[in-house]
Amino acid sequence: METIDAIKAVLKEEDGGPLHWTVIQDFALQRGYIDPFSQTDIRKAVLSALAEGTKDGVLEKEGKGAYRLREAP
Repeated sequence: METIDAIKAVLKEEDGGPLHWTVIQDFALQRGYIDPFSQTDIRKAVLSALAEGTKDGVLEKEGKGAYRLREAP
């Protein structure tokens, strides 16, 4: 699973509410969406995917370090 897909899955499962990026990362690891043995530098990958998702309009930044799924218009 791509990192952005893992992030979207976690946010959707948590009702799309804002979560801090560390919580998103922890849930993705706990649920097996991100494999720490096949992917190096998980922190960098999550932060990069969050930035890209925000830039693409898939995610919204809600305060310092918190993100949510962007609602469809």
